[in-house]
Amino acid sequence: MRQGSFQWMKSVNKSIILNKIRKDGPISRAQIARETKLTPPTVSSNVKELIDQKIVEESDFGESLGGRKPTMLVINDQAFTIIGVDAGPEHIECIVADLAGKVLKRSQTKLELPINSEQFLAALKRGIAECLDGTSDKEENIIGIGVAMHGVVDVERGVSLNAPILGLANIPIKEELEQAFGLEVKVENDARAMALGEYWFGNHGELESMLAVNVGRGVGAGLIIDGKLYHGFSDIAGEIGHMTIDLHGEICECGNRGCLQTFVTGPAIARKVTNRGAANPLTAETVYKLAVGGNRQFADILKESGQAMGVGLTNLIHIVNPEKIVLGGGVSKAEQFILPAIRETIQASALTPSASKTQVEVTKLGDDATLIGAITLLLVDLFELK
Repeated sequence: MRQGSFQWMKSVNKSIILNKIRKDGPISRAQIARETKLTPPTVSSNVKELIDQKIVEESDFGESLGGRKPTMLVINDQAFTIIGVDAGPEHIECIVADLAGKVLKRSQTKLELPINSEQFLAALKRGIAECLDGTSDKEENIIGIGVAMHGVVDVERGVSLNAPILGLANIPIKEELEQAFGLEVKVENDARAMALGEYWFGNHGELESMLAVNVGRGVGAGLIIDGKLYHGFSDIAGEIGHMTIDLHGEICECGNRGCLQTFVTGPAIARKVTNRGAANPLTAETVYKLAVGGNRQFADILKESGQAMGVGLTNLIHIVNPEKIVLGGGVSKAEQFILPAIRETIQASALTPSASKTQVEVTKLGDDATLIGAITLLLVDLFELK
């Protein structure tokens, strides 16, 4: 594997300068020096190296403060690309994206279920190979592969420890993909990857903390604190779908009763409709479409799911008190029904007036939120010192 291809970035001064350009560009060398407290010669020498390595480029002239107009610096977004993968549970979606998160190419591979670990890894490799096929990028311009995987992930080893929806465990994703493609691979839980992508590309401004919640076939969350993704002691931070909100509720697939995901996921919504006398089994997507079309019963079921989500989010507000909560995943598309119910529940239940006004909104990254999160795994590694 091409270990250390981007270690030219891994010095304190380079990281400080590079992140300043990423966040505030176009920016002049003089402004970088003033705002980072680095000396002008230090800034100039490091900027020269970054330009030589094509990660930074000069753009238009800035405004003059009395002398000649300064040359402005920006990140060269097209210099390198990243492979992002949203791995299951029904499809494997892959993208090639630039450093600004712009999608240049994509592929989708349907998973044939049931599936074993070897078949899953083979499908992963096919999807990535298809996405790479025909790209004009030279190998040295591809930073690596980011994989967003549902369930519990050992981030250090890049192993999927438990993928409950697929019924798989201990999948060596990082090892297999690095061997197959000769690129650095980062593997992360899908909701946490989504949170990272939201923080970098969601246009949320400067936030100290943010919670991103992915609601689809399951419920997961990612927590950003001081700009960093929080994993917890055992790498299970964010498994909020198994938060108990009703001691006498329905038995969850994890074996406990009344977990949040028995109320708010797509399958949970579909079950509620069936339990209330629907003639034929319906998907949550169909329930939503019929609710939009005027079916009051289905609209009420979606609102109830929003209320349950509001209870779960209120608990999280009381524990971690994030500045903002962002919702993604398929169920979030029913925002006209669930979002008002979530906000009303939080407003009625939160302990303080400030907490009751916690911002809750739906991702603006759409269906690509998790894929954008997957590429961000490599961007963090590229731009930030460990």
